[in-house]
Amino acid sequence: MGEIHFVLKHWKFKESKDDQWRLAHVPGCVHTDLLRHGIIPDPFYGTNERELQWIDKADWEYEAHFDVPDDVMEHSRVSLVFDGLDTYADVFLNGEKVLSADNMFRSWKLDDAKGKLKPQGNVLRVYFRSPVAEDIPKLKALGYALPASNDQSEAGGLGDQKISVFARKAPYHYGWDWGPRFVTSGIWREVRLEAWSNVRITDLFIRQDRVTTNAAELTAVAEIESEADWQGKLKISAAGLEWERDVMLAAGVNTVELKLEIPNPKLWWCRGLGEPHLYTFYAEYVQEGRTLAERSVQTGLRSVRLVREKDEAGTSFYIELNGVPVFAKGANHIPNDSFVSEVTYERYKHEIVSAVESNMNMLRVWGGGIYEQDDFYDLCDAYGLMVWQDFMFACSMYPGDEAFLNNVRIEAEENVKRLRNHPSIVLWCGNNEIDTAWSHYDEKSGWGWKQQYSPELREKIWADYEAIFHRILPEAVQRIAPIAEYWPSSPMADWTNDASQHARNDSSSGDIHYWGVWHNVEPFENYNKVIGRFMSEYGFQSFPEWETVRTYAKESDMELESEVMLQHQKNGSGNRLIRQYMEMYFPEPKDFRSFLTMSQLQQAEAMKTAIEAHRRRKPYCRGSLYWQMNDCWPVASWAGMDYYGRWKALQYTSKSSFQDVLLSMDGTGESIGFHLINDTLEEIGGSLRIMLLDFSGKLLQQWKPAASAGPNEAQVVYSLKAEEVLRGYRPEQVLLLAELEQDGQLLDSRTYYFVTAKQLELHNPTITCESVEASGGTRVLLQTDTLARYVTLSAETEGIFSDNHFDLIPGIPKVVEFRIRRSGEDHFSAAVPGELTIRSLADLTKA
Repeated sequence: MGEIHFVLKHWKFKESKDDQWRLAHVPGCVHTDLLRHGIIPDPFYGTNERELQWIDKADWEYEAHFDVPDDVMEHSRVSLVFDGLDTYADVFLNGEKVLSADNMFRSWKLDDAKGKLKPQGNVLRVYFRSPVAEDIPKLKALGYALPASNDQSEAGGLGDQKISVFARKAPYHYGWDWGPRFVTSGIWREVRLEAWSNVRITDLFIRQDRVTTNAAELTAVAEIESEADWQGKLKISAAGLEWERDVMLAAGVNTVELKLEIPNPKLWWCRGLGEPHLYTFYAEYVQEGRTLAERSVQTGLRSVRLVREKDEAGTSFYIELNGVPVFAKGANHIPNDSFVSEVTYERYKHEIVSAVESNMNMLRVWGGGIYEQDDFYDLCDAYGLMVWQDFMFACSMYPGDEAFLNNVRIEAEENVKRLRNHPSIVLWCGNNEIDTAWSHYDEKSGWGWKQQYSPELREKIWADYEAIFHRILPEAVQRIAPIAEYWPSSPMADWTNDASQHARNDSSSGDIHYWGVWHNVEPFENYNKVIGRFMSEYGFQSFPEWETVRTYAKESDMELESEVMLQHQKNGSGNRLIRQYMEMYFPEPKDFRSFLTMSQLQQAEAMKTAIEAHRRRKPYCRGSLYWQMNDCWPVASWAGMDYYGRWKALQYTSKSSFQDVLLSMDGTGESIGFHLINDTLEEIGGSLRIMLLDFSGKLLQQWKPAASAGPNEAQVVYSLKAEEVLRGYRPEQVLLLAELEQDGQLLDSRTYYFVTAKQLELHNPTITCESVEASGGTRVLLQTDTLARYVTLSAETEGIFSDNHFDLIPGIPKVVEFRIRRSGEDHFSAAVPGELTIRSLADLTKA
């Protein structure tokens, strides 16, 4: 009789002071349950966010009535398990209080539930205390406020009382500069009864001691819970191989290790370098030929390390996978919804498939969200996306009392243990931006936080910081997942406990968050100057797609400073900065809808400049993760893909600029440099054709040098003096087109402009579109009579294009395919787009 999991599914909820119970969804939260019953309006529409701040100040109750199946009661051990309670909760079973919870990121368990259960008529009640009412007294008891830059306490009606730091709860629930303030309560993960007898395997970890192409030396670490002393065998099998050992179990929890070796293993590789092969390992505890307990896990075999070695430029910072230095290409991931239980497997899959389609190989799970659901990591494993995993701390200083630190320790241990078999997780990071914000060892650096406190209090707050990020978290990683590396804070230059620890824009070690472009209104060109060893954050905002804006705004709201547009712009200077940069780089848009589209083109241009600047500096720089991949609600933000999964121009640009073989042009000086970046493990050698064209497509000059780059290399393959190229031609009227060919195949094609889009002397193009024969209507051929800058395609059907927001040159036709991903499909596949709308920069511009 094996272990049984009985999930509790039928729930109801109410505000504690009310009498009326209503049906609830579990997993879920109060906000979504209230919305389903029509008690509150759509939280994401208009300015409704403001009207819903009362919810987090109330107490809420959830209740389930259930009978226990006979096969559950027949077992000798029954546990009541909550995978996630958000956040302050008291649990009552048949009127008896059985546990209290105070951490959203931990699971909670009543081990001896059987004696408290009845065959019929059980009542399970979960009483959620208001997180606001719970934590305001902690702030008063502490006697001083802790910095929490993104806690939007005023929006929550709390004035300057920033209490998010006291709750082990998703920080972004309290607001961020891209997200609303919805401080949720609820049962956000599964609730179940776990029934077992005799023996069960509660955990199986495949520790990778040494992995090469010749052999994988592994240790299976099995956690076995037993009711009594037993003598038997632990058997492990994988890929047609079997291993076993005799085991003596004692009553209680036993940890049993078994050495494994797989000859000539198939390795797990990230996208672009190979297949992300996965092995399934089966564990059985056997006595006298009978299997008493079993468990299986899936993992990929790989060696991974964070390489930080001294070199002539400073200290390196990159991921080495299976002995290969990897240039990390990707973005920062935030939760896909303000209400995390609303994120489905298909929404995760859309994000991961979009990342792969965009030639990414890494996502950073940022520390202001959640430790994601297993589905997210399973998908990253399967698709070959590396994960930089933050612990859930961001942009705040935290208390250091014993109870808080112990809570953090258990949280860290539990989440590292849950996630340690995922080959995709290549780095654990303590927090987001706290080391640099406080900058303890450099009085002139930081965000001005430490200057608010006395010298004694500064030392106390920093000691509390070090207890978490320099002791508790690294100890958890080292002890529970010793195959993983730990980095205390992002960004950080080094781990030295002196002034050289803190990241600066000119750091030649560690990682960098560069925000001079955007927050400091520095020009896009500065992306070419500020380049570190690993660029783990940088970004530029835009508005989402028109169809997305219409989900939260009506026609009368369609102006930049309307109340609704400001409500859906959480960065205080955001709309002003978008417009200010547009005045620098783009012509004046003819109307608000054109402004929205042009904001996306501007964002894409900024990120193209940054991504390609980083890649050109390989191997000095080996990481480029822009801010951010996705949105948690419909909003103007730094995301490349909006809340509904619609690709913005940035997503297409990342696909282009992250491609494994890239031709990139750098015109930051008097010369134009032609760079060939090769992230593959094969040599690239071919010919370069460089053409100076006018906007009618007329060839004015051309050059045909050879071009090559070795495996995993970036090379300057050619250079031209700008004045020699122009030779009297007006820079506003010409462009360079460079094409890279190898063995007759076009590997890449790039355009280069001598002036900004604002300065180009464009004419209104006539773009023709016809269906490509034998494509079934899924592909179209586009041509133009004059340069069409930023050709933007929109389809009647939801989906993506093989390319979009591209330049169309006369005489050079472009074939574009429309693609969708149907539910359950692993990739985007060709589809018919329906009616197409085609616009270019000229169509967006005021005459």
